[in-house]
Amino acid sequence: MARNKEDLVLVLDVGPTMHAILPDIEKICTMLVHKKLIYGKSDEVGIVLFGTEETKNDLQIEVGGYLHVTVLQDIKVVADAIVDTLRELPRGTCNGDFLDAIVVGMDMLIKKFGSTNKGKHRICLITNAQHPIKEPDEGSKSDQVNTIGQMMKTYGVRLDCIIVSLKLARSMQQKIVDENVDLLDQFSRNTTSKIVCVDGPTSLLGALRTRNISPVTVYRGDLELGSNMKIKVWVYKKTAEEKFPTLKKYSDKAPRSDKFATHELKIDYEYKNMENLDKIVPPEQRIRGYHYGPEVVPISSAEWEAVKFKPDKSVKLLGFTDSSNIMRHYYMKDVYIFLPEPGNIKAVLAVSSLARAMEEMNKSAILRCVWRQGQTNVVIGVLTPNISSADNMPDSFYFNVLPFAEDVREFQFPSFNNLPASRQPNELQQEASDNLVKMLDLSPPGQLELLKPDLTPNPILQRFYQALDLKSKCPDAEIPRLDANLLRITAPDPGILSEQKSQLDNLRRQFELKDNPKKRKPRTLALTEKPSGSNVEDAAANIKAVEYQNSGASVKVEQIGCSTPLKDFEQMMARRDGSKWVERAIKEMQDHIYGLLENSYKGDNYQKAIECLLALRDGCIQEQEPKKFNDFLHYLYKNQNTLDLRDFFDLLSTKNITLITKAEAPDSDVNMEEAKALLIKNEVVSQDY
Repeated sequence: MARNKEDLVLVLDVGPTMHAILPDIEKICTMLVHKKLIYGKSDEVGIVLFGTEETKNDLQIEVGGYLHVTVLQDIKVVADAIVDTLRELPRGTCNGDFLDAIVVGMDMLIKKFGSTNKGKHRICLITNAQHPIKEPDEGSKSDQVNTIGQMMKTYGVRLDCIIVSLKLARSMQQKIVDENVDLLDQFSRNTTSKIVCVDGPTSLLGALRTRNISPVTVYRGDLELGSNMKIKVWVYKKTAEEKFPTLKKYSDKAPRSDKFATHELKIDYEYKNMENLDKIVPPEQRIRGYHYGPEVVPISSAEWEAVKFKPDKSVKLLGFTDSSNIMRHYYMKDVYIFLPEPGNIKAVLAVSSLARAMEEMNKSAILRCVWRQGQTNVVIGVLTPNISSADNMPDSFYFNVLPFAEDVREFQFPSFNNLPASRQPNELQQEASDNLVKMLDLSPPGQLELLKPDLTPNPILQRFYQALDLKSKCPDAEIPRLDANLLRITAPDPGILSEQKSQLDNLRRQFELKDNPKKRKPRTLALTEKPSGSNVEDAAANIKAVEYQNSGASVKVEQIGCSTPLKDFEQMMARRDGSKWVERAIKEMQDHIYGLLENSYKGDNYQKAIECLLALRDGCIQEQEPKKFNDFLHYLYKNQNTLDLRDFFDLLSTKNITLITKAEAPDSDVNMEEAKALLIKNEVVSQDY
């Protein structure tokens, strides 16, 4: 028996009020079976319908009652036949009783499995809960629910309830729905039950769980707050990334008549001696080699083990910090949950006391975690309190992995406040931008959230399953267009765009797009025009030459060269794939200018140095780095005697190149008088000389 084998009974409402959404339920249940064919080939699935005109179930024959409940599919191992059954569900004509349908589904599980395989049985109910259940012969409806819940607990049956919310015309219908939801909520007292309310096919697709993944502890041990204070905790994964299924290689070499062929493809590697290619090197004579420059350094597994870092298994507190210091975008990988050791009252009280104190003081804890003995990597993360609102659920902590310094990717952009007044947005532009951001909010105030994370499936995976099913049946079939339910996730909502059209038009009016004069347009268009006296082949050759030259512009410049320093500087300053490039471009341009002045003979490099200095000045103003330019100019002034730069500074005076002032860059601490004073001071020095 497979370890995670699941026995699932789908209990579907096919009554008249569900007809509008039944096509989506058919599609979603079909997709569920497709996933099980990939992830759980040993899983078993049964189908029960309620609200049908006819009645077909064992309980009706044995004890009577249970009307309008039909067993469409007995519990069987997942197969393509179940998919065909789900494609066209019958439309019912009566209002069914979901409690009767749950009892029929539970009876199917008990008769087939008995008390074995507890915890692996699941009933999934999909209904709109708009119709009242019938009154029991004895006791109340609540007593009936408690009795069913006790039976489900005895046989280890779990219940998932998906309630489709539809617009109701009368308040009486809403009252019935609320009463039914309360009855379903009572199952959580005696059994493992979960209720999810969905408002459409997209959220329904995300609410229907495909696989039953048994939770496994990542860590069991002490949460060490100090040398004399430890709390027994169990750590589980709260969330995990849903990945593509492992695709194995398939071999078609086996005979078609062989029914037991696995079609697996095995790959074996042989290592041969370079000097004698006919000699195969056995595994015990091999050793891994690692490149170090042009050489290959052999390192044995024993040497690796000797130098490998092997920390002890532990979870230790490093300290506390204000929660505001931990940015949400720092979180990495999956989320873990710290729970007190089950049955340990002292651990429950300790975790609750610590969590509530941290919540009250708005604090977070920084932990150093080694989940397993000998684990090669150490995890640093933040622990945040999770205060429980349920009486039967203890307080806990959420744990998120934090990045190390070299893992942080921060892109720093200058603030609009540091730009000159002429380049700052006006009130109308600011208002239009704010409205754009508000329009992108998926949970606007007073409205329901459009794409809830818990109910939004991965569209790429869903698309993959659909295509895989289609290709398995018809390899030559074309991939159809994206499903409407997935299109709601991946594409903007047309209704929202139409409602916000006026705001989008206002945004376009407030921001006028202009060509950047610094960007030279390619002259390819001019070459496409056939000049008089020339042939088409020459023009085509010229176009290819220009395209070949322009192709180099896409290469990212990483240093300033001597041939095109101005172009290299401009491209480095324009890079936005890291914050280091601006600082690096300024430093390299300063070095380039200093090299020109140092190697100048009778001022032959002065003109090039001035062009580079002007580019450096404009770049520092653009990136709000006036201090770097001013410090560099002061440095040149102090070393003018060493480099013999008196004529160079005279040339700067004639071109009126001064320090960057506050009027040009708000971050500058130089006013206009101080900037002119440097040139005047240089003139006095030149006269004295």
